[in-house]
Amino acid sequence: MIGRLAELLLRVNPMARDALRLTYSHLFMDEFQDTTQIQYDLVRTIFFGTDTTITAVGDNKQQIMRWAMAMDDPFAAFDADFAGKRTPLYNNYRSSPELVRIQHILAQALDARAVEPISKTAITIAGDSCAIWDFSTPEVEAARLAAFVASEMKTHDLGPRDFVLLVRQKAADYAAVLEPAFNAAGIPLRNEAGAVGAVMLQELLAEEVSELAVVILRLAMTKRAGRYWTECQEALATLHGITPDDEAARSRLAHELDTYTLKLCKTHPTPPKSKAAARMIIDDIIAFVGKDRLIAVHPAYGQGGWLEKVLDAAAVHLSAWSVSGGDWSTALDAYEGVHAVPLMTIHKSKGLEYHSVIFVGLDDGAWWSFANDQIEATAGFFVAFTRSKQRVVFTYCARRGARSKIATLYGLLEKAGVRTFSMT
Repeated sequence: MIGRLAELLLRVNPMARDALRLTYSHLFMDEFQDTTQIQYDLVRTIFFGTDTTITAVGDNKQQIMRWAMAMDDPFAAFDADFAGKRTPLYNNYRSSPELVRIQHILAQALDARAVEPISKTAITIAGDSCAIWDFSTPEVEAARLAAFVASEMKTHDLGPRDFVLLVRQKAADYAAVLEPAFNAAGIPLRNEAGAVGAVMLQELLAEEVSELAVVILRLAMTKRAGRYWTECQEALATLHGITPDDEAARSRLAHELDTYTLKLCKTHPTPPKSKAAARMIIDDIIAFVGKDRLIAVHPAYGQGGWLEKVLDAAAVHLSAWSVSGGDWSTALDAYEGVHAVPLMTIHKSKGLEYHSVIFVGLDDGAWWSFANDQIEATAGFFVAFTRSKQRVVFTYCARRGARSKIATLYGLLEKAGVRTFSMT
């Protein structure tokens, strides 16, 4: 309703609409395939018939938001209204040639006219780039996956966050079995689809205010913090509206940042041991940054109490990883999950990439709604596959469900030559 109201106000108020048109000479819209009709109508009302340069980037084969009212084909509407010139992107800089080959077969199931991309990444692993692993029980599955990740980390000199475990839904149910096995292998597993306060963990980690708080804490509390100095400077310059060539303003900002971080380190030499102590630190950082500046640059923080929810979640999360002792560097590593393998849903993996993707639970139980919308479900399957740089593993356990309802997906993998291995 808010989107519709905003579009109506701009449509009946030419002065407000023209102010926006004069403000933006260029408009860039990413993930355009998931645009809703309300969002599209708002853009059209503002920019239709103007000289604004508009770029829409996306891929209908990765449309996984139809359940949230995404348009069937926003690109067709864009072409008709803005005389769009299509520029296909053929080079794939993420996935190895073998994965790109398999991806193309999946892509053709969504678009028969899909052109096979060209991989610009060398393969660095031995063995199958993609496989299906059949397990007798979820417990055996968990143990074997943990051992596999541990071995791959050692063989290829990888870190925990070079891997991801993806599930379709109910991440907590999978985590309950997987976490003990990964912990036993010395590799923490973290359910990033879980909630921290009123915010999902992965959302919290991606929130601008959370990222800014962490980088300021790392600058203040850790040694060899040169990288964080640069990140803080750029983030604060953006909030203050300081341009790159305003040397005097940047010099003042650098002095203020130096003074503040020294004070922060002296006041809080050790990580907080309670949520209240953590919230005090978070609030102090927000006071330094400027709440009004945050809201001005990130308008979502001015709506519906979202900023308060994020700050509260940040305090909960920070205190949770500080109570066990250790220094600030250890606590902040834990906050960001630097040393943990992430477990998340397909939808939350969008836009991310990993050396190896392990998709747990390719069965009818997880994909119970497959028949209701095969196009979106197959697109979700495609999105999960395309997160990987080098290897994709699908796991199946008969105890969780059969695979007759999703025979289409197995048929695509079989067509691509993906082999199945019994891991019992």
